[in-house]
Amino acid sequence: MTAVIAGCRRNARHANHRSFHIARLPGVLGWRSIVVVREAGQQNGYLDVCCVAIVAPMTDSSQRAAGATPALDDLWNYDDPAGTESKLRELAPKAKESGAAEYYAELLTQLARAQGLQQKFNEALSTLDQADALITDGMTTPRVRGLLERGRVLNSSGRTEESVSFFKKAMRIAEEAGLEFYAVDAAHMLGIVTKDEESLRWNEHSMKLAEAAKDPRARRWLGPLYNNTGWTYFDMGRYGAALQMFEKDIAFRKQGGNKVQIGIARWSAAKVLRHLGRVEEALRIQNELLELPELKGGTNEGYTREEIAECLLLLGRSAEAAPHFAEAWRLLRDDPWLQRDDPDRLQRLKQLGGVR
Repeated sequence: MTAVIAGCRRNARHANHRSFHIARLPGVLGWRSIVVVREAGQQNGYLDVCCVAIVAPMTDSSQRAAGATPALDDLWNYDDPAGTESKLRELAPKAKESGAAEYYAELLTQLARAQGLQQKFNEALSTLDQADALITDGMTTPRVRGLLERGRVLNSSGRTEESVSFFKKAMRIAEEAGLEFYAVDAAHMLGIVTKDEESLRWNEHSMKLAEAAKDPRARRWLGPLYNNTGWTYFDMGRYGAALQMFEKDIAFRKQGGNKVQIGIARWSAAKVLRHLGRVEEALRIQNELLELPELKGGTNEGYTREEIAECLLLLGRSAEAAPHFAEAWRLLRDDPWLQRDDPDRLQRLKQLGGVR
């Protein structure tokens, strides 16, 4: 089972290209793919994130509880973290009463994740404290997931430096336990919460882990990792290297045949083309993406229209750009992450769109 998930990196760095984020988990164009990614929303949408990440496989504790309680990852709807929180809260008493402490502890880590995606950071940290109190030696999966979610909540709430140690510990424990999916998850988060050369080193380590993994679900991280590495190069102004990564991402996504994920990679590549001065080419791609049914409405269309408008503006076609800026503002103005992290971007869309 896979789902679009946006990236966790929610700070000023996303202003030029992403929302994950990832981090609520909506899949929207313009965000680094973090599984927490907008930890990065719309399962049919375009990410940082996004970027696209993979929903975690059924864990050991989920398997042990199978039959009595559902697999936790099957309860997730990343379009609706509030709805997911409600499902998990409904299940929590039954899980607690069942005596399956490992399953219940893992459930709490996912409850915290759902809370974090709604910017309920204090509640999320409190929920993780409850999970930690239940985790004992041998509960490896809940321990790793708890560390991952604490790191994501800290990063999403602006405490990025504090998050690093939790991701490092999660990666170490996961690698030692052979939990390949979570080891790659932790390493890829380290690529998100660090910058420039350090970020590249973690991204390279993540890709090596994914390429060497026996678990096919861990190997599916390669697409998001190509995407994230591309955005790291972008942040460094190394647009040629960024384009190469996004082209690798396009090729990887085409193997899977998912039109949304292919579109994410194409959108990212087109944005880089604009920064390389290949504006006509970038505009052509974005116009093609705008015609995809999967992009109609919501933030997905908003980010595409924003890019179309930026291209038209560079080409001196400001009159044509204005309605796209206006529509982008209409589609993006209620995004709580943009409201918090990039209000100037929203104001610019409104101003250039002539919205009164």
